[in-house]
Amino acid sequence: MPRFITRRKIPGTFSGVFVLLSLASPVQAGNWLELDPQGVIAQREDHLLLITLGLMLIVVIPVLAMTLWFAWHYRAGNHKARYMPEWSSVRVDVWVWVVPALIVAVLAVLTWTYTHRLNPYAPLESTQPPLKVQVVALDWKWLFIYPEQGLASVNKLVIPVGRPVSFDITSDTVMNAFFIPQLGGQIYAMAGMRTELHLRADHAGTYFGENTQYSGRGFPYQNFKVIAKAPEDFQHWVQQVGAHTERLDWSRYERLQKPSVREPVQTFAHVDQGLFDRIMNQYMNKPPAT
Repeated sequence: MPRFITRRKIPGTFSGVFVLLSLASPVQAGNWLELDPQGVIAQREDHLLLITLGLMLIVVIPVLAMTLWFAWHYRAGNHKARYMPEWSSVRVDVWVWVVPALIVAVLAVLTWTYTHRLNPYAPLESTQPPLKVQVVALDWKWLFIYPEQGLASVNKLVIPVGRPVSFDITSDTVMNAFFIPQLGGQIYAMAGMRTELHLRADHAGTYFGENTQYSGRGFPYQNFKVIAKAPEDFQHWVQQVGAHTERLDWSRYERLQKPSVREPVQTFAHVDQGLFDRIMNQYMNKPPAT
């Protein structure tokens, strides 16, 4: 071990290196995808995050600056610093109470406004009809059903750029959390229940989707690709998948539903009508998996 790194310094050294690497790494390479919005919902969430951060800094920056100044000014070697245990100031008290109160009031208004603006059940305004996608969380994979196209895919979500996507989400296992950081919105998937989410990709690209709710041993690998294509390329993908012969009926679904880790991408050209409802309704007479 080099002389300049003692055992006492090792934790601090590693912590500093970790922070520097986190700050220096590109957004796309780490867990900072939320700061690279590629959809209208993600942009609104990013805007709210930046506003909230700015409001917090109004308090944080002065506190940190005064902490450093107090430590320097009242150090043992500064004999000019006066000890005043009975000191008080109405002006300081006003700043200490009024500024945080105003910040809390502004945050309350923002929370109310953005809670309604970012309502996951609210359809996005568009001249185009939304693409309907039914999402089923499984152990440890994701099934995407396109009811209007009669198609389905596993661990791969393909959507057209600029067109809203209306998700119906459920689970055929324990509770999961459906999340596409760069498009915005996280919403839970629960067995026997249907929830909604509306997103839109504004730029073509490949994005990362994941489950953020711990769901067992395969949880670290339960992610999927989101590929946003130009509308004509999306239609070409639909035609390509439609040319396949593999069918997703209930029997095939039961095999797919069994727990598996690192499930490869699969596509199905024919999906039984009402499969999503059947998956959801099977819990009407029995408790969900635990």
